Amino acid sequence: MSLKKKAVFNWSGGKDSALALRKVLQENEYEVIALLATISAENLKSSIHQIPFEILEKQSKSIGIPLKPVEISKNLKNYEEQMTEVVLDFKQQGVEHFIFGDVHLSEVKSYREKQLNPLGIQVIEPLWDKTSEDVVAEFLASGLKAKIIVTQVDKLDDSYIGKDLSQELVTSFPADIDVCGENGEYHSLVYDGDIFQEKVEFSIPKVSKISYDFTLDTGENITSYFWQADLE
Repeated sequence: MSLKKKAVFNWSGGKDSALALRKVLQENEYEVIALLATISAENLKSSIHQIPFEILEKQSKSIGIPLKPVEISKNLKNYEEQMTEVVLDFKQQGVEHFIFGDVHLSEVKSYREKQLNPLGIQVIEPLWDKTSEDVVAEFLASGLKAKIIVTQVDKLDDSYIGKDLSQELVTSFPADIDVCGENGEYHSLVYDGDIFQEKVEFSIPKVSKISYDFTLDTGENITSYFWQADLE
């Protein structure tokens, strides 16, 4: 009988997620029974990184932990109800911990705790309170490999899409960029390293410019533009 605590890892497919999972697997305190990924019901891609379900599944199989996809609508209608249902299902399986790869966005951590703590779930943040510089340095030292797949148009141009995250690349970022992309400047896809049994193969046949509409807390509507790899 395993004495490890059962946990679900909230998987984005990106570098922070992979680094946090690697740390958890090495420390061996938790039995990670699933990689939870929210995907758009509209296009079956992950909600932020826009990674196709098929590639998320490749990552999951190579890591050796089952993928639990949760389809959400474009306008996030019923999102919290859906997630509550998923959480309660995992609770019945003995899960009391949800693990995330957040770094230092306190409002995100507070939101997760507000949603999960009342359901009897403890939020675990292996990378919490590290600096962005420390996280990137740790990632590069880990041997994990990731390519940039999304950039914010006014922060990083489309020449960064498809490039491997490296010290040289990070050094080339403009001074106002958070090196971890914590403010949404870029997102990545992890495809190789010691958490994988085999390299995750994918291609980038083209790059598209996309837009997202946001409503700020003030009620102001804004549109942000991104360069996005069309992954296959």
